[in-house]
Amino acid sequence: MDMYDKKGRAVLCGANAYEEKYYFNKEQFGNIPKSIQDELHVICVLFTEECGGIFTMVFEEDGSISMDSFAEETDYLYDEVSAGLLMGEVQRKRQDLFEALSMYYRTFVLHLPVDKD
Repeated sequence: MDMYDKKGRAVLCGANAYEEKYYFNKEQFGNIPKSIQDELHVICVLFTEECGGIFTMVFEEDGSISMDSFAEETDYLYDEVSAGLLMGEVQRKRQDLFEALSMYYRTFVLHLPVDKD
């Protein structure tokens, strides 16, 4: 997995069910606390165990977090609808985590001023 995806977004982490591998972008985000890195690891691996395919979490240009899931062309067991539903569930349940990561990215990577609201 690369540090940036095809759209130029910074890859935070991801998992690949085909290779049974997890990736965390330590070069750019190695200073994120270990407990959060562990939580991201669990999210990614459980996602690919349930849905299969390849799952990534990326930072958008504005600092928000996006999740992507896709399958190889020959993977007929991958269910795109279930993957979409699971991403929505992860987004809802981990909203605080995603907001904290977005704040981290905007502050330490984009060097934007901290919003005091």
